[in-house]
Amino acid sequence: MATYAIGDIQGCYTELQQLLNKINFDSAQDALWFVGDLVNRGTESLETLRFVKNLGDKAITVLGNHDLHLLAIAYGIKTTRSDDVQRILDAEDRNDLLRWLSSRPLLHHDAQLGYTLVHAGMYPKWSLTQAQGYANELESVLQNNLEDFLHHMYGDEPANWDDTLTGYDRLRFICNSFTRMRFVNNDGSLDHDNKMQPDTSNTSTQPWFDVNKTQETKIIFGHWSTLPLMTGPEIYAIDTGCIWGGNLTAYCLETAQITQLHCEQHADPRKAQANINHN
Repeated sequence: MATYAIGDIQGCYTELQQLLNKINFDSAQDALWFVGDLVNRGTESLETLRFVKNLGDKAITVLGNHDLHLLAIAYGIKTTRSDDVQRILDAEDRNDLLRWLSSRPLLHHDAQLGYTLVHAGMYPKWSLTQAQGYANELESVLQNNLEDFLHHMYGDEPANWDDTLTGYDRLRFICNSFTRMRFVNNDGSLDHDNKMQPDTSNTSTQPWFDVNKTQETKIIFGHWSTLPLMTGPEIYAIDTGCIWGGNLTAYCLETAQITQLHCEQHADPRKAQANINHN
């Protein structure tokens, strides 16, 4: 049995299938970990959702910001100009797919393998135990009060964590940390403006994973397509920009083997903000 972590798919179902063929994925004995952002920007988000859902317990996927944005569109909180997203909304199984998607975790930890799966990262001031608790806190809200949370989800504030945060301010920070975070300022606040590669000359802000260099667990994440592929010893960044004409990456947790598939560009950079503004 092998466990493969797969980078951001964003609706690139054909490329996903080609990558799975390349690694000889066998659903009878292998397992897949997805870093989230199954949908949007590509052309086959509906097929991607159906495939991952139908894998059952052979697939684990955490929620990404694009997945949450899809849910906000489905509830009428945001609008879409994406034909790909509209295909999901028009599908006869849309309710089952969206219900399944909203029940995905924000964090998955496997103590035996020693890896933790998140979409964007794990806030560096949090221990693993704290991060698991905060993830569970938001997951409970997504299960029981999804629509109300989606109405309050968007925004960059509060930018810094405080144990005394309550209500939607608290939940929004938790959500942003797991699904949008890239850089952290020296005071611990999240910097959502910078999405490029880290600038070593900038001493006022750092990638979240450089703030506390010694991690309690090996963290696998996606979300940050401008980062180079990173595979250990503690940080595993595997969003290698499939949608932008980069690669779709599979990382085997047991063997550390890396398999990549080069992809054609699907997303039009000029239309990226028309597709989604919560990134």
